[in-house]
This record gives sequence, C-alpha cells and structure tokens, in this order.
Amino acid sequence: MTDRKPRYRTYTSPAGGWGAAAATAKVLMEQSVVGKGSRALLAMNQPGGFKCPSCAFPDATCTKKLEFCENGAKALAHEATKFRVTRDFFAQHSVSDLMQQSDYWLEMQGRLTEPMRYDAASDHYVPVGWDDAFALIGRHLRALDSPHRAEFYTSGRTANETAFLYSIFVREFGTNNFPDCSNMCHEPTSRGLPPAIGIGKGTVVLDDFEHAEAIFLIGHNAGTNAPRMMTPLVEARKRGVSIVAVNPMPERALIKFTEPQDIVQMATLGSTAVTSEFVHIRIGGDLALLKGMMKVMFEREAAGEAIFDHAFIAEHTSGFDALKADIAAQNWPDLVAAAGINEAQIRRCADIYIASSATIICYGMGVTQHQQGSQLVQQIANLLLLKGNFGKPGAGISPIRGHSNVQGDRTVGIDEKPSAAYLDKVREVFGFEPPRAHGHHSVESIEAMLDGSARVFIGLGGNFVRAVPDTDRAYAAMRRLDLTVGIATKLNRGHLVHGKDALILPVIARSERIVTAAGEQFVTIEDSMSNVTASRGVLDPASEHLLPETEIVCRMAMATLPDSKVDWARYIDDYGAIRDKIAAVYPALYEGFAERIEAPQGFHLDIPPRRRVWATPNGKANFLILPGLAVNAAIDDPAMLRLATVRSHDQFNTTIYSYNDRYRGVYGDRMVLFMNADDIADRGLEAGAKVALETFSDDGARRRVEGLTIIDYPMSRGSVAGYYPELNPLLPLGFYDRTSGCPAAKAIPVRVVAMAAVDERGPYEI
Repeated sequence: MTDRKPRYRTYTSPAGGWGAAAATAKVLMEQSVVGKGSRALLAMNQPGGFKCPSCAFPDATCTKKLEFCENGAKALAHEATKFRVTRDFFAQHSVSDLMQQSDYWLEMQGRLTEPMRYDAASDHYVPVGWDDAFALIGRHLRALDSPHRAEFYTSGRTANETAFLYSIFVREFGTNNFPDCSNMCHEPTSRGLPPAIGIGKGTVVLDDFEHAEAIFLIGHNAGTNAPRMMTPLVEARKRGVSIVAVNPMPERALIKFTEPQDIVQMATLGSTAVTSEFVHIRIGGDLALLKGMMKVMFEREAAGEAIFDHAFIAEHTSGFDALKADIAAQNWPDLVAAAGINEAQIRRCADIYIASSATIICYGMGVTQHQQGSQLVQQIANLLLLKGNFGKPGAGISPIRGHSNVQGDRTVGIDEKPSAAYLDKVREVFGFEPPRAHGHHSVESIEAMLDGSARVFIGLGGNFVRAVPDTDRAYAAMRRLDLTVGIATKLNRGHLVHGKDALILPVIARSERIVTAAGEQFVTIEDSMSNVTASRGVLDPASEHLLPETEIVCRMAMATLPDSKVDWARYIDDYGAIRDKIAAVYPALYEGFAERIEAPQGFHLDIPPRRRVWATPNGKANFLILPGLAVNAAIDDPAMLRLATVRSHDQFNTTIYSYNDRYRGVYGDRMVLFMNADDIADRGLEAGAKVALETFSDDGARRRVEGLTIIDYPMSRGSVAGYYPELNPLLPLGFYDRTSGCPAAKAIPVRVVAMAAVDERGPYEI
C-alpha cells in the first residue's frame, strides 16, 4: 500500500497542480473507489450535497463544478473505501496483536461494519447486538455513584443535530464533562477572544478576502490543513494584496501554488508566488513580532503620523492607555532576540500593516498551542483594534479551524463551561434542571481517569487517546476505566486502548444517506466562518448494520434515562424536530432555522463584532495585556530546543493516509526530526543521523522518543518539528494553557540525544 523505504529529498515543484491531481487519482485507486468516489466528489461541498468530512474552510458563494481539494478527496476516498473490518477480521486478530500495528495499517483496513464488544477471556472483539450494546452502556452509567464520573468526548466530525442532542443527554444525566477535540486546537480562540471582542469566533467571511489590502497568516499551513483556502489567497495575491506568512518552517504552498482548477496554469506549468513576506519566526516568537509591530506604530504616531483609528478606539474600545504603557516598556534588543528575526523585518511587517486600510489576520495552532495561547490570540486582536479592523469589509480576525464542524459543536452546546443563560434555556425548553458546575476539558478528563474518579468514557467520533498529550499516561488512564465506547467509522488506536468493558459502535458516514422511518434526513454543519449549511449524503451506507450518530445518541439516552423528560424516540426519526429545539434554545442565532436552512448556501450566524457590537461586560472591545515577551515558561539550559508537532501532507488529524509528506520531501517515513543546519552542527550531528528526543520536565517523568532521522530543513534557530501523534509522548500532560486547557504542542521543550548509527537508514538526498 506504500513504499516504506525511507527517502528524503527537497521538494521544488509548486504545491497543488499536477502533484495534487495525481495524488487524488492515486487515493481513489488505492481505495478502489474510482467510479463511486468520483461521483461523490461531484456532490461534495455543493448545494444539495454533503459537506467535506475534512477541514472547516467555507464554500465559495459561487461554487465551481469541482469544489474540493486533494485532502478532501483523500478523506472521502477513505470514507467510501471498498475495504471492510468485519467480525471475521476481529476473530483473526486479538487486541494485543492489533496494538502492534501502526496507525496507518489500522486506517487501511477499512470501514467498521457492525457493533462489537470486547471479550476479555479471548482478548478479541466479538459481535454484539445493538440493543445489548445500549443496555450495557445504560447499566454502566446508571451504576455510577455520581454522573461526574463519566466523560463524554466529541469529535469535530459530529453534526449540529447530533452534538446538540448529545449535550442534552449528558446534561440530563447530570454532568458538564465534555472533553472535546476543540480542547486540543482552538480552545484559546473560544476562551481568549470573548474578553477582547465578545465572541469566541472569527469575524471574517469569505467575501472579505476580496476586499482585503493585506493578509497576515500566522502559525498555520493552509496548503495542507485547509487547502481550499489557497484559492482566495492566490486570487488576492494576483490583485497585488500583500500576504505575510509567519512560521518557524517555510511551507511549500505559501511559497508557490498552482490551482488544480486553473486550466491555464496547469497547461503551462505555471504557479503563483503566494507570500510577499515570509517571517521566519522562532517558536514562541509571535508575541515579540506583534509587540514589535505595535511599537513601530506607537513610534510613528508619536512622530506626528496619523497611524491609529482614533475615532474607532474612542468609541469602541477600552484599555488603550494600558496597552500603550506595555508596548513602551519593550526594547528592541529584547524584541529581536525573542522573535528570532531582525528589527528591519519587524518594521517591514509593521509598514505593510500600517499601509493597509483593511487587514485580515488568519491564525492556526501555531498561535493557540502555547502555554499562553489564549493571551497570544488577544494580542492579535489588539493589533487589529488599533486600526479599527473590525466591522468593515476586508478586515477582521480569522481563526483557521481544523475539523469540519468543530466550531458548530461548540455553538450548539458542547462546552464544559456552559453559560448560565444557556442552561436556563435548556431548563425552559426541556423541563429538567441541568448541572451548573463546570465539567472537565480533555486534560482534566485524563487526570480524572488517572486518579480513579472517572470510570466511563464515551467517544462520539475521533481518536481521543492518540490526540491527547502524554501518550503513555493517557494509555494507562484509559485502561483504568470500567467502560469505554468508541463511536466511529474506522478502526483506530482508541478502540485498542480500552477499559474493562469496551464497545465499538459503527456509524453512517458524512457522505452516506441517512434514511429513517420518517424518510431521508439531512444534517447541518457550521464552518469556520460561521456559515451553517445542510449536508446530505449521496452514497449507500457501508453496511446494513450501521446506525446514524443521532440514533446512537438517542438510544444511549433511552437506555440510561428511563424517566427522561425528552422525546428521544421522536428525534431518532425526525431531524427537523431537533432543529426546532436548537432554535428554541438559541433563538438569537437559530430563529427560523427550518426555513433558513432551505437556502442553497444556508445562512450566516450573527457575529456582533461585524456590526461593531461587543458582547463584553463593559460593552467595549478590550485591549488586553500580556506582560513580557514569553508565551511559554523559560528553561535555562543551552541544549534546549522547542519542538512543534505537525501534520504531514498525507494526514488528517490522527488519521494517517500514507508515510509520505510530499511538500516537505519525506517519503516512506514518519519518524523524522526537522532541524536547522546550524543547530545540527552545534550538536556535532549530521543530516541523516538517528537521534532521540527527550523532554525537559520538572515532574520527574522521563519522556523519550527514539529512532528519529534528522532532516536538514530550514527551521528557525532553536526550533525543531516532528510528526503528531508519534511525538505526543513528549508532551507532558501538565504543559498546557491554563485559560483554555489547550496543550502546548507547538512549544515542547526538548533536547536532542545522539544514538548509534543504524545501517539501513536509506538514502538522504539534498
């Protein structure tokens, strides 16, 4: 299925283009779905079709005939695959044997086909009837002496209707324990932005890219993680818009990109140079860059230039004087040292920002996954507020989220810290008193498993145990549980690291039809720019034994809450009735849901800052201060490097499509370490050498990953990168942002340790 002989060579072609076209064709053939997959691709991200199961980037208003990217095609091909994981497969493979297989091998086995229960006597999963599976879940949950001893995880793949009912089920059960995939990525957006602008979402819509005069891209790799974003970026660059990319490692798509649907570029082998300024920041240096840019603005204002939007600041903001004092306290030598770039480049970035009357700042997990990621997000808001870059065309803040409905899940109730107003509406609409105490986020849920206070884990999608930090401790935590439930389309590691009792419950996928007693149903999805659209599958389910996620949630609730006040049986069949309840709980957002969702392009949820309305306690947008220049705790050791865990181009979250990373020139290997040439030389090493990484930690635990091949890569000094989830064992459980609970996976303090040479390393090409 893949060539495992490791090869490393520099990739010089543009991103996208024929390489993307070839990769799309290859994955359709590998999964034996050329005909079916091609037909389904024509319906993906189209009105009346289904939403891509991959990233959350929005669809253009005027869709093209082919509205998908290479990574969306991979996600669909693996979902529509002809391969199946049947009862015979589980009879042939014990769980212990399956644990020895790679994540890639598990993924390639195909779709789950029927519910399975773990049998401890044989160490195998065995078939179980749906009724028996739900009865087992109900028995375990009802047996708990407190509802807070259960953890209810949600993946961003989950549709609005399912997530909403899941939140109602869990709250009627009596807890707010909602560890969620957003805890691992954009939780600093959800927690950091509301004090600044009154909402934990971006303020930009896709049309704003057509009006922007400058676009800053901080800490994300659009070409791999949100490839459809490349189209508006390329179009903006062709109009002469300045695009500034800030990243510790250069990413190919932001250097040169060929749009696969541009016939002229494809025919002529042309490309677009996307980035006008590449800022080779060191890991954690973003704060110094932002403060340096603001320092330039204050200097020029003091010299008599009209830099700030004073009318906007006076009418709409609070805290300007405190920000001015904080910026005045910064000096240029410290700013330059912290950022890892020279003063001249910081000033160039400031000049680009100052010259623009409408600026968008996009950011990803390179910003959020730090120990003070929430406060770093607030500094981006500060920069935008200084020039009034909210509430006007072509301007605003744009978090680029990952999974396709991770933002929607939060909107409809997946939140371990729900507001009192929301809980009051739940009580009013459903007639029960929901719990008021805050629940667990992902890190806290693992801590609860480790100390024995959590006994049950239910995972609504995802691969929790591979996504979270501190892999060895996470495995130990899961194995202490009485029951684990994995609700999924494909086999993954989370089904193999399980509690004493364990269930695998297979579901209908995003691309597949949902037919109930009331007829064919559709679900809704919210993208990263707050557009809500319908998603209707077009393929037949992979097995007759699959159930929709929504029915699984309803039947878990019915088995657990025999005296429930909720009409769960109705919601199994009628998804329109679920949407009516969403509208009742969220009238300001979802009033008229049933009518509005009939529009081919759906509808946009209200984002008050777009109207220059600020839902903060003081009714203003707030300049918020983060003293100093560090977003991570300092370690006084000259050997220390900062590790960022990253995804390869052939990967989506924890799902591994192959061992290749085309744009970074890695083939047949995932155990690599990207290092700056000078950092390599300083340690007496050379490219191609085998090394280990160890974490600097004060908790007494030894965290080490061995067998990594050094790749000479243009990283910033002091920064290294390697693949997630293979390097998750290096991320301590306690190394996270205290405001949001988000693990600091982009700034792990590590040392490189030389290992004895391994003969069969394979060729290393420069």
